[in-house]
Amino acid sequence: MERRENSRCNSDGGFNTLICQEDLYDDPPSNQNRRQVSMSNMIPGRQGRLAVVSLALFAAVLLIVDISLGVHYNRLTDTHLTIDDTEHIENELNKLQETYKTAIKTMKDAKKQVDSEMSRQTQTNWELEHQTKRTSDYEAQIKKITGDIASLRSHLPMIHDGCRHCPAGWLLMNLVCYYFPFSDGAGYKTWQKAREFCQMHGGDLAVIDNKDKENATVRVLINNHDASKNINGFWIGLRDLHEEGTWKWLDGTILVEGYWNDGEPNDVNDEDCAAVYPRENFFKAWNDVGCGQTMKWICEKAPTSVN
Repeated sequence: MERRENSRCNSDGGFNTLICQEDLYDDPPSNQNRRQVSMSNMIPGRQGRLAVVSLALFAAVLLIVDISLGVHYNRLTDTHLTIDDTEHIENELNKLQETYKTAIKTMKDAKKQVDSEMSRQTQTNWELEHQTKRTSDYEAQIKKITGDIASLRSHLPMIHDGCRHCPAGWLLMNLVCYYFPFSDGAGYKTWQKAREFCQMHGGDLAVIDNKDKENATVRVLINNHDASKNINGFWIGLRDLHEEGTWKWLDGTILVEGYWNDGEPNDVNDEDCAAVYPRENFFKAWNDVGCGQTMKWICEKAPTSVN
């Protein structure tokens, strides 16, 4: 009974081997081999160690494979994303290129339109300039015609009265008959020859001793002046032959008011005779000229009768 009560068996969960207490206390010779075998079974053997190593290697391989698959997956994912991004960028670039081409075409079309408008504007400016010039020409012609009409009107009484009081070819102005040799046939004469011509026709070189005579005489010269011909001037009855600087009319009257041009008289090359010129400013219409030069002239004489 006592052996039965004390008989306890322990189980080693690690190797599923039963070890009885009796076996521990009883040590009969016949049971030594049995005890040794049981103890040997309690210690892990080579097969167990190989199994553990194999499992560890397998786990390591699995871990490596798992890591490799993860890395490969990540690379595939990154590659996929990169391809998508590249395609997106290429699409955006294509859109930008199309937009750029459209903008360039629009700009070229706008430039063509601007060039066309500028060309038309240039032609319009040319036409405006042309028409402005024509208008200016017409205004100048109108002004000239108006002046000619006014001159003719002013000459009508002179011509009408001249026909009654002056010889043919002479004009009546300020109650005096004047002769102006405008025609080429009359020729040119020195101051002395011109005076002789006037005396031969009952007169003398003109005496212009006041503003009204000066203005009327210059107006006639301007109205009958041919711009294509170089008319130097017309002799008048004024000179400083006897005393330099003292200008006298033919009747001996000393000049009181002269209508000299700027810088005149200057007595260059012994200029002792006076001439009148068709200048717009009649206050500056006289020059002193050498008496030996040939020029046109102006004669004057009294009318035949004045009522």
